[in-house]
Amino acid sequence: MSNREVVVLSVGGVRFVTWASTLQQFPESRLAQMLNDDDQEFKLVNGEFFVDRDGVLFSYIMDFLRTLQVSLPTDFSDYQRLRREAEFYGLYTLADLLSQEHLLKPRLEILEVRFSLQEMQAFFRIFGSCSTTIETLAEQITVFAGQQSGQSWNSPFPSQKTLIPLPLERPSHHDLVFKCGTEYSAGDQFVARYVSIKPDNRKLINGTNVLGLLFDTLLKDGFRLISARTVASEEKVECYSFERMKRPAGLAVTVNQTPGNSKVAQARRSQVHKGK
Repeated sequence: MSNREVVVLSVGGVRFVTWASTLQQFPESRLAQMLNDDDQEFKLVNGEFFVDRDGVLFSYIMDFLRTLQVSLPTDFSDYQRLRREAEFYGLYTLADLLSQEHLLKPRLEILEVRFSLQEMQAFFRIFGSCSTTIETLAEQITVFAGQQSGQSWNSPFPSQKTLIPLPLERPSHHDLVFKCGTEYSAGDQFVARYVSIKPDNRKLINGTNVLGLLFDTLLKDGFRLISARTVASEEKVECYSFERMKRPAGLAVTVNQTPGNSKVAQARRSQVHKGK
């Protein structure tokens, strides 16, 4: 069968349509042998290959053949059954990857936002169990500083004067610190600090507004608020805790061409980052 021919499979009543070349990724597998009529487990009925196996689990097998990666839903739990199906189809490379359950299961990620209002300034400190998330937030959040006159310090929007971006404080890989608002400089002048959080283009000086925008950003990124408490009432420090299930990186396998033009799976594996 030509590798550009379309193949139709009915697996447990679920229909799949793919290229022959996709099923031939691993020549020793039963799916590749099926195309050569070398496996009696698959019956050709009305132009479709039928096999009495789990069709829902086979969708994950097809995804692996198409992408050469194992990336499962966050609520997936049938690792043993999927591994058994992979072994049935002779996809032992996939079965081996599935045996590494600890690398495929999603992990709970915790994020904590501490917020404090002191006179005309608001202070923020963000702690995260995942340093990558903190790095991403550090790239999204920008603090701008500029001089303001005493008559315009409480304006919610910056004046036309030039604002200078300031670096965020990074006490460690797992937290970041910044502030907004105004502080006395000299004469009738104040230093004003505005905060912008991408993709929102506004520059906000009011701490409560910045806190609201930060909440919106986290919620849109899959976090959910699980608790709010006052840490130090005399200093008005509020603490907000968020959590989300973080999708793991996908396990991938490399398939190379051999001189005999057959594809074989190489032993090396890599982790491929697949979004959130």
